[in-house]
Amino acid sequence: MRWSWIPDHAGDLAMTTLEHSAIAAVAVLCGLVLALPLGVLAVRFPVLKGAVLGISGVLFTIPSLALFILLLPLTGLSYETAVLGLTVYTLVVLVRNTVEGLASVPPHVREAARAMGYGGTRTLLTVELPLALPVIMAGVRVATVMTISLVSVAGFIGHGALGQLFIDGFQRDFAVPVIAGVVITLLLALVADLALVATQHALTPWTRRGR
Repeated sequence: MRWSWIPDHAGDLAMTTLEHSAIAAVAVLCGLVLALPLGVLAVRFPVLKGAVLGISGVLFTIPSLALFILLLPLTGLSYETAVLGLTVYTLVVLVRNTVEGLASVPPHVREAARAMGYGGTRTLLTVELPLALPVIMAGVRVATVMTISLVSVAGFIGHGALGQLFIDGFQRDFAVPVIAGVVITLLLALVADLALVATQHALTPWTRRGR
């Protein structure tokens, strides 16, 4: 074990970690942009709920490497392929949590908003989404940690960031890059989760007052 490899490549590791973080963040953000309207549609039109949840669930069952390969004819060996594939995997968590969060809003709260003259869009933005936020954020946390781990799989198409350390280590039968990649990935997931907890804490002050 030549541990000096880590300080010798500290700059490269830092850049790779930033790249890994950026890919995961973009994928989760894209997933959230898609999941929110899909979740709203599923709640507003219950006939669509089964289809929305079912399709997102089916997409999640596709093996990650197979999904990237299926996307290659469309986007090639590109950054977009990595982000698109990872975005697909976030949907099963984000859509379901959006639906559950919005469905958990008490009916009398919606009725009170309407009685105060709120329209559908205003009720959604100022009443329903804030109340559903804790459940939605729980989904974002799960999706983020999951995506951080899955980014490495995109290394097989040349955009796996820390996943390249695993490939390099296995190819050279050199364990240090593999260990470094595992440790950095775990730390990255932990930091991201703590950051999301802090964000939720800041966005939902009423939950603190309630306790």
